[in-house]
Amino acid sequence: MAAATGAVDHVVTSPALRCRQTAAALFPALPTTQDARLWEQDFGAEDGLFYADLPDLGVLPRTALAARRAPGGESHEDMVARAQPALQDAVTQAPGGSTVVVVAHAGTVRAGLALAIGSPAAALAFEVAPLSMTSLRWHADGWSVIATNSIA
Repeated sequence: MAAATGAVDHVVTSPALRCRQTAAALFPALPTTQDARLWEQDFGAEDGLFYADLPDLGVLPRTALAARRAPGGESHEDMVARAQPALQDAVTQAPGGSTVVVVAHAGTVRAGLALAIGSPAAALAFEVAPLSMTSLRWHADGWSVIATNSIA
């Protein structure tokens, strides 16, 4: 995976232990910054429940699913609003032409995809594989998607 990223200048991670450990294993010599805005979506009272114990929501349109907030948690839209500034900062605060790697969660990946496609609800259409790489590029006029779910 590290070889597939090419030359990397900086790594930004979620504070989650699994993200920090993954970043350290992939890029042991690079400077790493933690950003709490990159945490996964807060599922509130539903966090950690077995699948069978989750409420049956039936079929929801993506817009309703993106807006749904578990008791005591945040919606996908809330999470995207929190994570997008962190992703933007990671790129705009890096020296020009730098490659920045973000090691985070599936929801954070979808927040980045929402930046590129312009819709948090539409970003829910993307499945994000564990330990996969999604590549985005920042241009002066916005973001583009290079690849999703790459596995080196």
